[in-house]
Amino acid sequence: MRFKDVQIEMAHGAGGKASRRLVEGLIAPLLSNATLDELGDAAVLPFGAGRLATTADSFVVRPLRFPGGSIGELAVNGTVNDLAVSGARPLALLATFILEAGLSTQTLREELEALAAAARRAGVSVIGGDTKVVEHGKADGMYISTFGFGTVDERALLAAGNVRPGDRVLVSGSVGDHGITVLLARGELDLEAQLESDTRPLTELAFALIDACGDGLRWMRDPTRGGVATALNELARACGHAVLIEEDSVPLRSEVRGACEILGLDPLHIANEGCLLAIVAPQSAGAALEVLQRTPGGERAADIGEIREAPERTVLGRNAYGGTRTIDMLVGDPLPRIC
Repeated sequence: MRFKDVQIEMAHGAGGKASRRLVEGLIAPLLSNATLDELGDAAVLPFGAGRLATTADSFVVRPLRFPGGSIGELAVNGTVNDLAVSGARPLALLATFILEAGLSTQTLREELEALAAAARRAGVSVIGGDTKVVEHGKADGMYISTFGFGTVDERALLAAGNVRPGDRVLVSGSVGDHGITVLLARGELDLEAQLESDTRPLTELAFALIDACGDGLRWMRDPTRGGVATALNELARACGHAVLIEEDSVPLRSEVRGACEILGLDPLHIANEGCLLAIVAPQSAGAALEVLQRTPGGERAADIGEIREAPERTVLGRNAYGGTRTIDMLVGDPLPRIC
């Protein structure tokens, strides 16, 4: 993939096709090394007798606070979730704050308190970081960047190359809650809905699957920017198989469905911050679904599809009437600054 764009646009940060062109066509080739070339949500490295997972992230959500969460809470959960879906128990993280001149001290205090509370819930410590201040109007109030690390469970052998035709596709909860919540919280649309972000740590859900499935757990991902559709397209490209989604099986709140219909958005492209996708062997699917539904945060978990041999590197959606469509990656930037 070659990057031919003459300048960076907002779409390059949305997690869809433009983001992939930027990463695969410009960034990755210039920084290429064995670890980076195999990178998923976290880099997994040998460490002593075991393995260490590391991840970095940045959070630029607008508004800073939204129903169900805020940028401080999001910064912790987004970081530990990238570790969790890589089979790692988070240990600690670093947090860097880019603050805009004129930011209220009370707002900063509230976000520090939210970050600290989220870290306690996730069982991690904030062990360092940095703080910078930029001119007024340059940072939407504040941005937060994080670096997290954790130890990988020896049973977690997760990779797209492990995925086989016949494997089942599971999602741990409702799709699209976070992206639509943040969109409505901006107050730019004349829509109202009783909806909250799904932001939460996924460690317990991920390890419930590891405990239940062992080597029957093939792959996990938290479908943030670009949503379920983009995450599954990345999987299809990496494993070389097809993914068939039964669209009526995807758990979706009526508020999300309604907002997407009005705005012309596909719920499968909307960002999530508190659900995971998992590919499991068919013989493990029943136990996996049962354990997810018993674990807090996974009550609405569902089996939504399967891996097929063909058409290669493609994601398909099938409706209740048997009609199918190709589900592509997110194109453009319908929801800026959501995470």
